[in-house]
Parts: sequence; C-alpha cells; structure tokens
Amino acid sequence: MKKFIILLTSLASLLTLCKPVFADDAPSWTDGFRVGGYASAGITLDRSKTAQAALNEISLLTTWNGDSRWSFFSELELENPLSWNDSEQFRTNHSRLDLERFYFDYNFSEKVNFRAGRFLTPNSRWNLLHAAPLVWTSTRPLATSRLFPTGTNGAMAFGAIPFMDGAFEYKVFAELLEDQDIEEEELEFEHVRGARFSYKNQSDVGISLLSFREKNIDAEYYMLGLDFVTHLNNIEISGEVFQRFDKRDKDGGSGAYLQSAVPLNKLGLNDWYWITRLETFQRPDEGSSERWLLGATWRVKRSQLLKFEFAGGSGDQPDSPRGFLTSFALFF
Repeated sequence: MKKFIILLTSLASLLTLCKPVFADDAPSWTDGFRVGGYASAGITLDRSKTAQAALNEISLLTTWNGDSRWSFFSELELENPLSWNDSEQFRTNHSRLDLERFYFDYNFSEKVNFRAGRFLTPNSRWNLLHAAPLVWTSTRPLATSRLFPTGTNGAMAFGAIPFMDGAFEYKVFAELLEDQDIEEEELEFEHVRGARFSYKNQSDVGISLLSFREKNIDAEYYMLGLDFVTHLNNIEISGEVFQRFDKRDKDGGSGAYLQSAVPLNKLGLNDWYWITRLETFQRPDEGSSERWLLGATWRVKRSQLLKFEFAGGSGDQPDSPRGFLTSFALFF
C-alpha cells in the first residue's frame, strides 16, 4: 500500500514540475500543487559511542489546495541517507524511506473539518511540530516518541470555535488501518483512538486522551496528556506530561519534559536563544531514564536553525544520545 501511495505522490510532483504553461490555459486542478521540504544534518559526540556525522533527513512536502473544499498534504521522508563514523567510514545502509503523512481534508467550515489518511497522532504538541526547522533542539524528548504511536492511519474530525479572546480547538480521531511497514526496533501499536482539546490565546494549553494496544509487550493502555506553551517577558516556556494506565491495573509508564528558550538579544547576540530542558521517562519494560539538556540555537533565517547542545542523564535510549550535538536544519 505504501509503495502505491509513494508512486501517486511522485506522479503528482512530476505533474506539478513538468506541466507546460500556455497563455490561454484555463485553470487546472494541478495548479494547486506546491512542493517543498526540509532537511537537517549534524554531528554527534555520544559519550558511549564513536563520533558520527550524518545527513539526518530529507523530507519532501507536497500540498494541494484547489477551488473546492478538498485539500491534500503529504510528507515523504528519507531518514539517515548518509552517515560517517571512525569505524565504518561512510555508509548508506541505514537509510529508510518513510511516509510520515498522506491525507485528504474536507472543509465543511472553520468549525468542522474531516481528514482521512495517514497523519501525525495529535495528542502531543511536539509530535505535531516535529520538523527539525520548527523545534529548538536536535533531539526530541523521550516522552514524545516512546509512549504512544507517533502516526495514525485513519480518520479525524477537527476544527476551531471562537471563544472569548481566543479559540477552542478539537481533534477526534481513530485508527482504521494498522502500520504495514515496521522497523526491527520500532514500537508497534494498534486499535488507536483518541482526542485532543486545546485553547489558544496568548498561551496554548491542551489536554489529550488516548486508547491503544502496544503489541511489543501485549498490553492495552489509556493515556492522559497535558501540554502547554506560553511566553513570559519574551521567554518561551513549554512542557508536556503523559501518564499511561494499564487496563490490567499494572504500571503503564509515564513521561514529561519542561523546556525554556531565552532570547540573548540583551547580550548582543541577536536571534540567539539559550535552551534548557529537563526530562523524565519510564516504561514498564525499560525502566526509567532522565535527561537534562543545555544548549544554544541561532535562528540564521526564518527558515534556518543552527543548534548546539549538551545532553546528560541516566539510561541508554534509542535516538537520545548523551554528549555533545550540533545540527543545521532548513526549509527549502
């Protein structure tokens, strides 16, 4: 199924790039296509592994908005296409093509919309942002990647309702098709259903409810999540907390992080930000881990970030190195 979807995406992109233009052409449905993307590359000095430099990801974003109520979005990502370390030198055998998003939206109104396809599970603010040029750090908090499915194949109703000086937003979703392509170390989930409700004003505060089964440990969970982002004197403060409840009354696991981004303009460092993050994470089959992170990020342009960070803590976790990291991310 994924090969078929990838083929459709490629054909749509070619139509957009190769379509001839004539002076008397009437508007065509292909005129609404837009193609862009983002990429990131970095260096990791993990205290327990050899140093590594890598092209982390290249993502192709395709959108379509015609004159109707329908719209389309896809994100096709090539993960880790090229890396280098002292022992293996250059390698490309760890690369993987992943269909992050592929969905159609139907707009009834601002208050009611319908989505069908593959989309990012909307119970985590970080998970919805996730793109390297949109987040302050090179690594993502453990709690946002190893407690719940990051993507869902299914349907969702969503919308925004004006309320006082802000807007009340809702997302209600359910899985209709299990993932067909699972990596060896990837967590497997099924029977995913949930909702997220948030209020956006000067701050953004959300609450999420999720139900799913984790196949790796044969357990069913309910999960409650809380997230927020706000600004105090130009300082961005954000955080999320998740608690899983095992339907058999066993330990379900939990996780949380708190992060701040402090502008350094007063020190003469325009568009530089000092980043601090504290994390805690616990899974019943992995035990608990903690992380702390200190770093600095330079917004080179609106679409480009240069990041430097040092992370420490306890426990070894996939995609969460302890040591020095630097990366550069950009939209194109």
